[in-house]
Amino acid sequence: MTMELALLLLGSYLLGSIPFGVLIARARGVDLMKVGSGNTGATNAMRVLGKGPGFLVFVLDLLKGLIPPLVGRWLFPDRQEFWMFAGSMAIIGHSFSPFLKFKGGKGISSALGMTLGTSPLVALSAFVLFSISLGTTRYMSLASMIAIVSTIPFGLLFKDSPWVIGGYSVMILFIIYRHRANIKRLREGTEPKFKFGKTVEAPQTEEDEDQGAS
Repeated sequence: MTMELALLLLGSYLLGSIPFGVLIARARGVDLMKVGSGNTGATNAMRVLGKGPGFLVFVLDLLKGLIPPLVGRWLFPDRQEFWMFAGSMAIIGHSFSPFLKFKGGKGISSALGMTLGTSPLVALSAFVLFSISLGTTRYMSLASMIAIVSTIPFGLLFKDSPWVIGGYSVMILFIIYRHRANIKRLREGTEPKFKFGKTVEAPQTEEDEDQGAS
């Protein structure tokens, strides 16, 4: 079991580290880390490249978080915490990719995939809350953080294991930390509202560059 788990975690990290947003943008002659917000995730890809490429980035980043816990389910059918550990390694790989000098995204799409593979009812409930929050506020960052925080009450409601509830807590702290620049802009009233379509944002700030891409 120890070797299988170690290989699962390593493979999950390597899968998560594949920068699909950067690769898809590069295929269109765009350096995604130098345009818009500088983020490598689906939100910036959609704003810079358009709805089609942005949705493709979202799906691929989601699959990075979904596949590891599904493999974990197959290898360890009775260990829900192992499924989450595998998905969490994919989020870490996405956020600290060796292919991007250990920079990367904020992990929202991959976190959704990880939660979907670990606890589908929690993931679907959080996604519904995310959709309502985004439709109401138009702030992608705020809606994402609301959805992530909701995993704890939904996890308790659907009786996830204590290890998984603890994992949600760590994930919440990590995601909020990665969104610290967004939180500052929300407080200052300068956070851009999300719009579907191709619209290039103002260049990223120094704080965004320090934080890495989303």
